[in-house]
Amino acid sequence: MTYPPPSSPTWSWRSPRIIAALVVAALLGGFGMLADEVLEGDTLSFDNAILALFRNPANPAEPIGPTWLQEAVRDVTSLGSFSLLGIITFVVVMALLLGGKQRTGWYLTACVVSGAIVSTVLKDLFNRPRPDLPAVARVFTSSFPSGHALVSAVVFLTIGAVLSEATDRLRLKVFYLVVAGVLTLVVGATRVYLGVHYPTDVLAGWMLGSGWALICWAGVQFLKHSPADTTD
Repeated sequence: MTYPPPSSPTWSWRSPRIIAALVVAALLGGFGMLADEVLEGDTLSFDNAILALFRNPANPAEPIGPTWLQEAVRDVTSLGSFSLLGIITFVVVMALLLGGKQRTGWYLTACVVSGAIVSTVLKDLFNRPRPDLPAVARVFTSSFPSGHALVSAVVFLTIGAVLSEATDRLRLKVFYLVVAGVLTLVVGATRVYLGVHYPTDVLAGWMLGSGWALICWAGVQFLKHSPADTTD
């Protein structure tokens, strides 16, 4: 009697979930090391040097570039504000709820709200002063990590993951994820250009936000393979 060959293991190092877990661990580890350097003040010279690249040498109170560019950057940076991110999240969640994806909609809400809470708690914990530049926009919270960078990464990347999982077309998957990534990078870059954040603030926000979004993506995978949402 012949026996069937033993079945192969259900996981491998190339599994998307394993890769995602390793990336999350690397991002969180990178954040921890960066935070330690920031607390010791070892990044300040680097931060100031990068900020100086975006300021007019003749007038440090003014960013480089024409007036229209400065105005455009102020418009774009608002995409990372809690108000606009809240509106974007509300629209996407409502679309999911109305489409019968109740669990996915509420899960997305939990991902965004928890990410915003993490951002607020960490800001209070590190309490890093904002860059000391003249004539920059008035801000009321501490600097590290950048809330715009962190929460926009959570919102855009998680929404991109949700939308990519909703289609089987590779082009659309790539489109959703690329748009989410570009929006995340652009919002963070505008914070440095405007002088309201140090580069390491933004980098830390990207690290945490991307890690949080990957964790949320893993949850989306679980929802995708669980019994389908019911339509009201």
